Amino acid sequence: MGMTMTQKILAAHAGLDYVEAGQLIEADLDMVLANDITGPVAIHEVEKLNKKDVFDKDKIALVPDHFAPNKDIKSAEHCKCVREYAKAQGITNYFEVGQMGIEHALLPEKGLVVAGDTCIGADSHTCTYGALGAFSTGVGSTDMGAGMITGKAWFKVPSAIRFVLTGTMKPWVSGKDLILHIIGMIGVDGALYRSMEFVGEGVASLSMDDRFTVANMAIEAGAKNGIFPVDELTVAYMKEHSTKPYRIFEADEDAVYDETYTIDLSELEPTVSFPHLPENTRTVKESGEVRIDQVVIGSCTNGRISDMRAAAKVLEGRKVKDGVRAIVIPATQAVYLQAMEEGLLKIFIESGCIVSTPTCGPCLGGHMGILAAGERAVSTTNRNFVGRMGHVESEVYIASPAVAAASAVTGKISEPAELGL
Repeated sequence: MGMTMTQKILAAHAGLDYVEAGQLIEADLDMVLANDITGPVAIHEVEKLNKKDVFDKDKIALVPDHFAPNKDIKSAEHCKCVREYAKAQGITNYFEVGQMGIEHALLPEKGLVVAGDTCIGADSHTCTYGALGAFSTGVGSTDMGAGMITGKAWFKVPSAIRFVLTGTMKPWVSGKDLILHIIGMIGVDGALYRSMEFVGEGVASLSMDDRFTVANMAIEAGAKNGIFPVDELTVAYMKEHSTKPYRIFEADEDAVYDETYTIDLSELEPTVSFPHLPENTRTVKESGEVRIDQVVIGSCTNGRISDMRAAAKVLEGRKVKDGVRAIVIPATQAVYLQAMEEGLLKIFIESGCIVSTPTCGPCLGGHMGILAAGERAVSTTNRNFVGRMGHVESEVYIASPAVAAASAVTGKISEPAELGL
């Protein structure tokens, strides 16, 4: 019986020739990640133990991105805790304000995770790095803390679902629409503790940013991880961003999958997730007249340069509708700088948007765009649970940057085609 891509990576890091679904293993870690919310919890737990030194100063990443720049005294204390621990431990990959970005956009950009790696992070969207052909998954702060000092983690080997992608997406359809379509199809627990493996000739038509978006939201289907095969595009991305050696693992031909779905990318339409679960999806054409108060374009899901370009293309020469607040958040300083050099920030500001420093702020109801009771937002983030972006009586509609930008112009859920694009 063969192994899936994920199972092969886990077997290699556990020093085993073979693993199977349901097996408990201890695997070596190549990267351990935390932010300013989850990091302090892990640090305080680690400090209670006898072994106080991290296992490898180069394999820890601490990124204060959620409430940074500090939004209040409590967040300042959290960031201070992470900052001081990084300094005391000599951690190489600590990113202060000015260098930091939203963690799941920053680590691939910095080349800290590559194909074949195992990565855990005290943040559920750590599964983003599966776009690079790595096994990456979110864990609790205690597990993350243990990983920091041991370099190891326990896993139950996941079974897998295979998604065979065919065809090519139409204009204004993106990886966000693909993953929303999938979550709408299988549900928020449709891949519970399983690996979502994306294969097929359609993968080649997806940009790296599309793949990051898809892998990022695997957790919204309950998955342990999402993962893509390593192709020429992946290798080119890694060569541009990293000097780390990488390992390519491929699923065996006789690998076992719980289910297989075939998705024709050419049939996908701009899609929106309605409140209050990511599985509550409709195409924009099916959405009806949904008036909005706010638009957020950014996050670890859709804050990369291609997302900025898509939004700017829609907004260029147009104005944000009166009564709508439009907030654009480039995911990293590098994205911010490139957007500035390409003139995208000028387009955003002239259209009536504000542009923020990199932060997770509004995505988790932290700062930079909290909703009041009765308000609605179209957001390129990844979750729309009750109270996710503010008041429990507010509503979040998840969409792509193109749909979010079009909605900012019309003041209601819209797609670019409604603007003649």
